[in-house]
Amino acid sequence: MTKFKPFIVLAALLFAVTLVVPALLVIPFTEGKVSGKLGEELKTETKKTETAAEIPQGPAIEVGVYRLAQKKLETVPLEEYIVGVVASEMPAEFEEEALKAQALAARTFIVKQMMNKDSVELPEGALVYDTVTHQVYKNENELKQIWGSDYKWKIQKVKDAVNSTRGQILTFDGSPITASFFSTSNGFTENSEAIWPNSVPYLKSVESKWDLESPKFNGREVLTVQDFERKLGVNLPSDSTIGTVTERTAGQRVAKVEINGKTVSGQDIREKLGLKSTDFTWERKGENIIINTQGYGHGVGMSQYGANGMAAEGKSYKEIVAHYYKGVEIAASDQLLTKVTAKK
Repeated sequence: MTKFKPFIVLAALLFAVTLVVPALLVIPFTEGKVSGKLGEELKTETKKTETAAEIPQGPAIEVGVYRLAQKKLETVPLEEYIVGVVASEMPAEFEEEALKAQALAARTFIVKQMMNKDSVELPEGALVYDTVTHQVYKNENELKQIWGSDYKWKIQKVKDAVNSTRGQILTFDGSPITASFFSTSNGFTENSEAIWPNSVPYLKSVESKWDLESPKFNGREVLTVQDFERKLGVNLPSDSTIGTVTERTAGQRVAKVEINGKTVSGQDIREKLGLKSTDFTWERKGENIIINTQGYGHGVGMSQYGANGMAAEGKSYKEIVAHYYKGVEIAASDQLLTKVTAKK
């Protein structure tokens, strides 16, 4: 048995070396307290940008809003601005998914404005007005006065809708769209070229049956014959006729009317007579002209009452915007906003 002792001793020495050497290699690094946790945390962080709703909007993204009534500039964080717009442009009583769709449209509008200001002249430092020229905006103090005892639940509902779509905008071919919206259609939305100079591929006429239940669907205006002639610059014939519709739009609204030999566009008639819609009929009774309208607003883009009707049927905000803006995508706004801040 003794002849195996050298081998036992050698094995013991080798075993001791295997224990000591790794320990010697680790000791110089223990004082620095380095571990693999940093790499693991970095990997976890990179996954946090998977959905657009999780993208944070930093405090550097602010909107300069010129308050026309107060004649002063108010600078607010982007998402706070969106809350003020949604609260002002759509009733808080509306369905949550409709409010989300409105938030998406409002955010898309302002991001597009940040990237490329429109031709409206603005005071120094302002990006938008707080009126329908751009988007109606009211701050929280103003909303408290307007909503009174309902303020708490209304503002929370609006904020929830805005936060649910945080970082999301609507794009077409990679660029923010003109996310136009209006109150109530006549049962159909309108092609953009019926109202504005250009044909826009995602602003096309679609059916909007939900609007028929809107409290703003029907409207009426009564004008004297004299006021009618003066405002439109026409002379009515001596008989009881007023005019003949010669052309209609894709949204079944009045495109052109011939009045005693003069052609007038439906859009001009709406603006000059202060009508709620270009879908109108009229009749002459004595020295008055009674004009009945269907729908409220220009009719291009998303109908707000239509959006609420869709939401009440269980449609999501994504389904709502896909219905009213054809061929658009919901995309993250972070890269576009990064370009905006880089220019400052």
